[in-house]
Amino acid sequence: MRSSTKKVSRRVGRPRAYDPDAAVGRMTEVFREVGFARASLDEIAQATGMNRPSLYAAFGDKKAMYFRAIDHFSAEMRARVERALADDDLGRSLAGFFAAALELYRAGGDTPPSCLVLCTAPAEAADDADIRARLGQTLAEIDGVFVGRLQRARAAGTLRPDADPEQLGLLLAATLHSVALRARAGQPQAQIDALVAGAVALVLGPRA
Repeated sequence: MRSSTKKVSRRVGRPRAYDPDAAVGRMTEVFREVGFARASLDEIAQATGMNRPSLYAAFGDKKAMYFRAIDHFSAEMRARVERALADDDLGRSLAGFFAAALELYRAGGDTPPSCLVLCTAPAEAADDADIRARLGQTLAEIDGVFVGRLQRARAAGTLRPDADPEQLGLLLAATLHSVALRARAGQPQAQIDALVAGAVALVLGPRA
């Protein structure tokens, strides 16, 4: 277990021109590395190059900053996975989705691989109703992405007609949750790839 005194390594100094997107990106990496509770305003200020009054003025309190970071991370995730989901080949589409998600989890330099929401929000959800609601919203969105893709596949004839898109969509969502945690734990890529391949094979079913 890492010491809570570890400092997040970030570039010091305010950018020459304030760039809110860049500031949110750096803020996101702080929350990804240490979580909501352990992220201090000093660490966030150091990462963004902004002082506390400027942070509050731009983003609100720490929880508002965390939710802004979640919005930023979720938007980047959507941009990456939507390209994969547009592929007409269902197996290739699903494999591409997980590859794109893992690529984002592993982005961020020295930040441990992680999904900002799935790897940090559960620790806070029991005691914070707002974060619990946001976690539930994110889980529902992930479920909806997979279920919707499988419904389209069944309508297009690329998923067997007896398949249940809702059940299989939840299976894929649960696989993504596991992938996020396994990446955070540093599990070898080959093991994560095998997990994903197995889940996709179950969804596709026996081939003729």
